[in-house]
Amino acid sequence: MTSPVSSDTGSFLRPTSPWPALWALVIGFFMILVDTTIVSVANPAIKTALDPETNNLDNVVWVTSAYLLAYAVPLLITGRLGDRFGPKNIYLIGLAIFTLASLWCGLSTTLEGLIVARAVQGLGAACMTPQTMAVITRTFPPERRGAAMGLWGGTSGVAMLVGPLAGGFLVDGAGWEWIFFINVPIGVVGFVLAWMLVPKLETHPHRFDIPGVFLSAIALFLIVFGLQEGETYDWGVIWGPISVWSLIVTGAVVLALFLWYQARTKNEPLVPMELFRDRNFSWSNVAIATVGFTVTAQSLPLMFFLQTARGLSPTESALLLIPMAVAAGVLSPIAGKVLDRADPRVLLVPGLILVATSLFLFAMMMNTGTDTMWMLIPSAILGVGNAGMWGPLATTATRNLPPRQAGAGAGIYNTTRTIGSVLGSAAIAAFMQNRIEAHLPAAADPAGSFGEGRLPDAVAGPFSDAMAQTMLLPAGFILLGVVAVLFLRRPASAAR
Repeated sequence: MTSPVSSDTGSFLRPTSPWPALWALVIGFFMILVDTTIVSVANPAIKTALDPETNNLDNVVWVTSAYLLAYAVPLLITGRLGDRFGPKNIYLIGLAIFTLASLWCGLSTTLEGLIVARAVQGLGAACMTPQTMAVITRTFPPERRGAAMGLWGGTSGVAMLVGPLAGGFLVDGAGWEWIFFINVPIGVVGFVLAWMLVPKLETHPHRFDIPGVFLSAIALFLIVFGLQEGETYDWGVIWGPISVWSLIVTGAVVLALFLWYQARTKNEPLVPMELFRDRNFSWSNVAIATVGFTVTAQSLPLMFFLQTARGLSPTESALLLIPMAVAAGVLSPIAGKVLDRADPRVLLVPGLILVATSLFLFAMMMNTGTDTMWMLIPSAILGVGNAGMWGPLATTATRNLPPRQAGAGAGIYNTTRTIGSVLGSAAIAAFMQNRIEAHLPAAADPAGSFGEGRLPDAVAGPFSDAMAQTMLLPAGFILLGVVAVLFLRRPASAAR
């Protein structure tokens, strides 16, 4: 297939196949995913280095939540920016921001400074992610898009392996700072390849819905901040008349106002509501929200259990995830090719059920008496489930998007996924703290100084029970995704 390429004096070569451009974009997408998984492994070390005096997990979780919040809020408009100014240009800008912010993260000497740098990193990632999906949508025909999205989804599987393993080696051997420094050379290489290989696509004029941006940002901030800090303030008063629940309720009201405004505005809305007339687009967005919630929430209790209750190093913890990453990386491209000729539910229903099954098995094994090697089994099951989840959902959501709305659709899809991730990060932190306090009510320091080796046996057992119960939250939540994908329809192109 010949890609619709306009004149690009900045490119050394203009490939007629869309695959080289996709491979170039996958490098940046891979870096974004690695950066999420790599931080989950390093959280205990970051807490020990930058926040050793407190026992509240919410502080270190903001290293992830700030990134996800800054990532989620601009996605809607960055998708539109790609339609207006070209996905290549916005992608390159985002990659430059992400790479420089990675350097800033590594140089941070306080937890607050790291959180700010992570927020800037999230802004860069927000510019990049919608462009990868938009380029696939605009350069691959619907009947070949499954294979391309299979590669896109398979990238997540490889990142699941490289992120934790690289994080473990870097944290153990060089220090947590190097999980961010490693992004710098990768970012430079990715920038050069994208500049050379990604074509300039036709742009479309769009108006930018500034009121919509502000309303969505306010709504997300209030909801996430309320969930994140709820346990800290015992779900009560924060300051004066402001309480945790008042923030959450106000955020929900503002979110409803945002959706009402999007449906009523006469200008071009930030969220084109007509896209949701496509049944598969609508239900894929519901499903990807549950996936984002689950994937983000599952890693925190698992890593704290392995490193704090069982005394494994970051590297040893990451090695247990090898079966998951290998299975996802190998099977995702195959699943993508099957999806070009099959009903999406054939892959999505068993894929999501396998993810839930693996998390329930992890929860059963999260105790001080089970050999950690048994965790290789649910790890492999989780990888198979991931292969039937990421690519098929993205393909189903974007298959019928018109070219001029490709960026908007990709922005909505990734916003929904990231909102799920933000809520998962906030909810899992509050639930973890709740379970720790329930199992260790008399301990002044229930989990020691998180990240400083294995806990004493008298504390490790109750702490393990708390982490196992915490894992049940993402395990149950992903089942809502199973319900959502049951409402999908078989695309006409697959039927033919």
